[in-house]
Amino acid sequence: MVPSNVNFRKVMAACLVALPVLITFSVIYRTPSIAEAMDLQDKADQIDQQRPDSGDYSSQPDDKLLRGLLVPGFNEGSCLSRYQAASYRKPVSYHEASSYLLSRLRRYEDLHKRCGPYTKLYNKTAKLLISGRSSGPTECKYVVWASYSDLPNKMLTLASAFLYALITNRVLLVDRGHDVADLFCEPFPNTSWLLPTDFPILNQFKSLGRNSSSCYGNMLRNGDINHSQETLPSFLYLHLAHDYGDHDKMFFCDHDQALLAKVPWLVMKADNYFVPSLFLIPLFERELGNLFPVKGTVFHQLGQYLLHPTNKVWGLITSYYQAYLAKADETLGIQIKVFDDGPEPVPRVIDQILACTRESKLLPEVKKQESIIAPAKNQKTKAVLVTASNSGYYESLRNVYWEHPTVTGEVIGFFQPSHEEHRKNEDMHNFKLWAEIYLLSLTDTLVTSPWSTMGYVAQGLAGLNPLILYKPEDQQAPDQPCRWGMSMEPCFLAPPLYDCHSKMRAETNSVQPYVRRCEDTSKGVKLVDGISDDIS
Repeated sequence: MVPSNVNFRKVMAACLVALPVLITFSVIYRTPSIAEAMDLQDKADQIDQQRPDSGDYSSQPDDKLLRGLLVPGFNEGSCLSRYQAASYRKPVSYHEASSYLLSRLRRYEDLHKRCGPYTKLYNKTAKLLISGRSSGPTECKYVVWASYSDLPNKMLTLASAFLYALITNRVLLVDRGHDVADLFCEPFPNTSWLLPTDFPILNQFKSLGRNSSSCYGNMLRNGDINHSQETLPSFLYLHLAHDYGDHDKMFFCDHDQALLAKVPWLVMKADNYFVPSLFLIPLFERELGNLFPVKGTVFHQLGQYLLHPTNKVWGLITSYYQAYLAKADETLGIQIKVFDDGPEPVPRVIDQILACTRESKLLPEVKKQESIIAPAKNQKTKAVLVTASNSGYYESLRNVYWEHPTVTGEVIGFFQPSHEEHRKNEDMHNFKLWAEIYLLSLTDTLVTSPWSTMGYVAQGLAGLNPLILYKPEDQQAPDQPCRWGMSMEPCFLAPPLYDCHSKMRAETNSVQPYVRRCEDTSKGVKLVDGISDDIS
């Protein structure tokens, strides 16, 4: 039976009233994943989309090349993120690279092309590894980054190793490890940064440690190496991980850098962002000052130059961004890392995040006595991207804004790309983790956890000073929930604390005004600019 006109109009009116509520419910309530985002549209079309708002790249050459930080000449299809990434970020002239850094990068690219894998000069220098000795200068010298630690630490140490190579006129070669080649595009034109699989001493990498016979610190301790030797080893191992000893820390001394400069091959393992301590080596001080007149932008510049997601990772990033973040008026990233995390979310951490974001005016209060009704048209929307290994944090934060309207009338949507409590597949875990880090770096504002290298990488790539959550003491919530970071630079969590002249332990944070103690740990140091107050 056909309904009467009156009944039909009533049904239609009820549907129109309910529709905005259902839309709001679907935006705020559901838990989208990276895989779901990729299913929303054809992957190939999504990757080929060059801008969130326009497909025309040719009209913005300066943005595309980051004002000269990147160079043209690559096959753009082989690494879409290299030139598309600029269209997903807000340009900030403050972060522009110095002209001297740009010229040094061009010189480095020429050096890498001349001395890179399988060139005549590379083959000649690699033969020294077979004999094990070097008796004179070589035209090409190398620092080899050995794959070590988890993904965020790898990214921090890749940038550190490259900067060391840049200021010492060495070529950086990267041990591909388990998945480096699958995660990062080649950064240098017409050559490769990947260490050849037939590298003569590659099979020794797993056994290299602080007590290895080729370890520089161990050799110093045993008196096996000094400046007076006519012949030196063809390679030395540098142990710059968190458990390094006092002799390993002499890497950061002028006298030792003069000796290391004579060795053609340096193999490095590190799990910390050691850049701040490079700035404390007098031998490098002037060069680093010319490269980075704004000290707080080092990782931002190096990360944008070096760390480009491969097409597979870029597909995850752009699909998710377009599906959940692109249309929001504002975006907020909340990166949660709780080191004593159990199977359930910690309530005090949730309360701390809410206190931090509300006091900082990043999220509005809610009307706890009211329920959400159909929102008015043209309301401001904010997308909040949450990353945490435990999905309970995302669910708890989402529920606060799902159940009650905001006092400002804003519509707040919460999204979590993935929440793998257990790493079922290591390959896919790092793909998702890299995508999450990059998505965080595309948000307008960041809230990060203390001591978290994932947060350090995201803020550096974004070029944002984050709001840093204070670390609770004795399981108690801190008096202040968070504070703004002094700079976007990562923290060097395990600095050497070593005086090269006295050869004794010493504080290093007061040597230069631009190297200060970190906000989230007094044991670490970081690069800053324009800071007059100390961190106590």
